[in-house]
Amino acid sequence: MLVRYFLDRALYSLLVLWGVVTLVFFLFNVLPADPARLTMGQRSDLASIENARHELNLDKPLFSRYFLYLNDLLPVSINNRDSTTKQLYHYTQLMPVTAHKALVLKWPYLGRSYRTKRQVNAILGEALPGTVILAVTAMTFATFFGILLGILAALKKNTWLDTSAIAASVAGISMPSFFAGLLVAFVFGYLLHSYTGLNMTGSLWEYDPITGRHLALKNLILPAFALGIRPLAIITQLTRSALLDTLSQDYIRTAYAKGLSKTKIVFRHALPNALNPVITAVSGWLAELLAGSFFVEYIFGWKGVGKITVDGLDKFDFPLVMGAVLLTSFIFIIINLFTDLLYAWIDPRVRLH
Repeated sequence: MLVRYFLDRALYSLLVLWGVVTLVFFLFNVLPADPARLTMGQRSDLASIENARHELNLDKPLFSRYFLYLNDLLPVSINNRDSTTKQLYHYTQLMPVTAHKALVLKWPYLGRSYRTKRQVNAILGEALPGTVILAVTAMTFATFFGILLGILAALKKNTWLDTSAIAASVAGISMPSFFAGLLVAFVFGYLLHSYTGLNMTGSLWEYDPITGRHLALKNLILPAFALGIRPLAIITQLTRSALLDTLSQDYIRTAYAKGLSKTKIVFRHALPNALNPVITAVSGWLAELLAGSFFVEYIFGWKGVGKITVDGLDKFDFPLVMGAVLLTSFIFIIINLFTDLLYAWIDPRVRLH
């Protein structure tokens, strides 16, 4: 039953990913901008532009380009057997198909950047660790303080602490991430810079002309805080409501009647049972932060997938933007698939739906 559920969810995830790939391809191929001119520059001669159009397969029909694009993305595909193609795709030949083509195993090929002429795979590979570190740090901050504030609000129900926690969480939920980023950068990175020592912009690694490349963890504080505000607010409310509901159950009253201490009842019996909706929120928000930290990265100048995507949009660097969208979609789909499987393993009733 679990294997069948996994196969169903995996097939559904593949269909969603295929839909995203199709949408991204046709969306960026109906734009009026000419990729050949973007690649060669607006002042290039006609012959150079025509050569670029041939190299980018722009002289082929739209659906032919679509299938070539799918062939580039598939990990198992049919490619030419010449050395130039092998060097470009870094493939491993599985079996020959014709005299000039073979079935190969490779990483998905996302093309070359119009602006830097580098492979999009390499650019995204350099940017992805920054996004992962930022998202995981923001989610860790949001989870720890969200659960802590939720517990305090539940235990101090109808007090000023409870009211303050609810008001702060509502404000946090209502605040868009780009506005939170601007506010945090202005207050802590500009107005209070002399006290905090934190900069408005910066990445995980900084370059100094004397000391060279060095780790700058302080640059992580402000973007992680800004990115974690909304999930923190939601986790606070979820923890409070779930814990209040759990504390009203019969077995909790029985535990009090047996003389157990309040600390043991809350942390050993009530809290573990109240964390199920929190776990759901954490997994969903982690996927969202990994796939959607565009504005926060751009505001703080944090080198990640979000920032290079916004930069690519600004420069009409279509292969880079398309690759970034596909990467973030793939991460989101994989995390959701893993979450579904985890639920099915923990609760067999999920497999019946």
